[in-house]
Amino acid sequence: MAQRIDGRAVADDVIASVKAGAASLAESSGVIPGIAVVIVGEDPASQVYVASKSRMAKECGFHSVQHTLPEDTAEDDLVALVETLNADASIHGILVQLPLPDHVDDGRIIQTIVPEKDVDGFHFINVGKLVTGETDSAFVPCTPEGSMLMIRRVLGDDLSGLSAVVVGRSNIVGKPMAHLLLAANCTVTIAHSRTKDLPALARTADILVAAVGRPEMVRGDWVKPGATVIDVGINRIDAPERGEGKTRLVGDVAYAEAEAVAGAITPVPGGVGPMTIAMLMANTLTSACRSAEVAPPKY
Repeated sequence: MAQRIDGRAVADDVIASVKAGAASLAESSGVIPGIAVVIVGEDPASQVYVASKSRMAKECGFHSVQHTLPEDTAEDDLVALVETLNADASIHGILVQLPLPDHVDDGRIIQTIVPEKDVDGFHFINVGKLVTGETDSAFVPCTPEGSMLMIRRVLGDDLSGLSAVVVGRSNIVGKPMAHLLLAANCTVTIAHSRTKDLPALARTADILVAAVGRPEMVRGDWVKPGATVIDVGINRIDAPERGEGKTRLVGDVAYAEAEAVAGAITPVPGGVGPMTIAMLMANTLTSACRSAEVAPPKY
């Protein structure tokens, strides 16, 4: 039976370090980490996610502001707001909740955020730093960053020579995950929907990361015995066994099958999910520390 990687416990540990780091920074330099969250429109899932981010920021002792804008906000007005936040010395992290309404160019908005406040890690400067191995000065997207932390908690800091397969090639998870594993001296393969004999390739992985967005696509017989499996997927499927109209959350990995083979595995829910907001808080503290020329905590 595989070790269950408890994302909530790891996230709690990160948040405890963030709280201590924020308190220490405020005491030593008078700088209070500040985060601004911008949401456009009334998407229910985005509303819930933004509320949880704001709540966690306040719990960490941050200065937290939220800008909730109507669905029909003009793109130029959103750009102007981001530029105002760029110039605000009390704000160290700017997060624009995606997706934006169809009439707004997501890319233009993201690239308007200055790289040093881009705590989501989506600006081309931060992407370029990650790709070229400058991980110490880059902001890395929070989900792969959190996934990497969980991998290190299981396997240690020396991942040299391990084979890693990342199933999924998105800019938000798959590609940055692959570059983080490369920076840790893994031998990395990025797989996707057009990869030939994907199950056979997956079975070569000491570290298998599933980030493809298909419920339970990765089966137990895709997993190398003893592998560390990171399931980034979160999919809602029908659950008639719970009653009419009921649903449940599953990952991209068939958990019960994979758990019988893997050495360690993240569950869904309770695995990667909690790490995303924890790493957002960690990135915001890092930005504040850099602005005060103080070394940020290590996690």
